Amino acid sequence: MSDSEGSFVITLEQQKDFQFLVKWDNPNVPDLLVDEAAPLGEDAGPNPSRILSLAVANCLSASLLFALRKFKNQPEPLKATVTTHMVRNEKNRLRVGRIAVDIQMGAAAADLQHLERVLAQFEDFCVVKESVRSGFAVDVTVRDGSGEIVKQP
Repeated sequence: MSDSEGSFVITLEQQKDFQFLVKWDNPNVPDLLVDEAAPLGEDAGPNPSRILSLAVANCLSASLLFALRKFKNQPEPLKATVTTHMVRNEKNRLRVGRIAVDIQMGAAAADLQHLERVLAQFEDFCVVKESVRSGFAVDVTVRDGSGEIVKQP
């Protein structure tokens, strides 16, 4: 499941109401059921805001681990807790207002080589956090039941 300087495709298939089955581009990765929170959905799986929060926290944790291991450190085990603050915008629409990620390393700071350098730069290598922080285009195309495009960018 490589996404370095390329693209990847993930498919979502509606199961019922707001529940969708996510099918990954890697056959070795099990499908994932996603759903909206009650009362809209049934809480049968994570919703998009939770998946976004997970993606940010996982990317930051992996970036930190990679950066530390570059200097032959063994910081394991890492544990990340992500807190997402939901807010309403000027149109009263619910939005992710802020994501706070707390990463705890298993090793003591004194036992890690080049820790200051790692901490100064590891966030820059987190694709998801940096993409969300700086923003990116989202192109939306909608097709009807026959496959005809009814909305495109």
